[in-house]
Amino acid sequence: MQLRTPRLVVAGLAGDGGKTLVSLGLCRALADRGRVVHAFKKGPDYIDSAWLTAATGRPCRNLDPYLMKEGAVGRAVMAAADNDFLLVEGNRGLFDGVDAAGSHSTAILAKLLGAPVILVVNVTKTTRTAAAAVLGSLHLDPELNLAGVILNRVGTARQERVIREAVESATGVPVVGAIPRLAGGDPLPGRHLGLVTAVEHPRRD
Repeated sequence: MQLRTPRLVVAGLAGDGGKTLVSLGLCRALADRGRVVHAFKKGPDYIDSAWLTAATGRPCRNLDPYLMKEGAVGRAVMAAADNDFLLVEGNRGLFDGVDAAGSHSTAILAKLLGAPVILVVNVTKTTRTAAAAVLGSLHLDPELNLAGVILNRVGTARQERVIREAVESATGVPVVGAIPRLAGGDPLPGRHLGLVTAVEHPRRD
């Protein structure tokens, strides 16, 4: 795929790890700086897509290498290539697909798009073990461009310092950000189908 537009895939180690929060924050930050961002959501997820639409002010499209042929994925992305930046929010864990080989996973989609991956790691009640998870991800697929890590739900400054040092020394992958564990509950509350929809959120304005 001959795609020159700057692009990024936001992935996680599992579902409910903070991918959507990070994706929305990146989209909104870029949009607030005058960049035209086109967001994509991997999988047939209409709730996250609506949130990404709200963050960018542009319709989010779904990409799914299981439901779409490779050519259809390519055409959908190339149709947005005139934007300033493309962001793809993955689903489930980075390597989770339809079988043990991870077919149709977020990692496969990232390689198809030639996009670097930012891995969001939920570090609740952990320190150096986070480095093991990143190292495993790095070695499971050496062809994947794992460009950086964002720590989510960090409890203390000490925890962040220890994890940052452990990840970077063990893997060589930079920790590019850290999000503290927020008081007062999850800013994106969930329910049986996933997140509360954007139009129903009490702070949607």
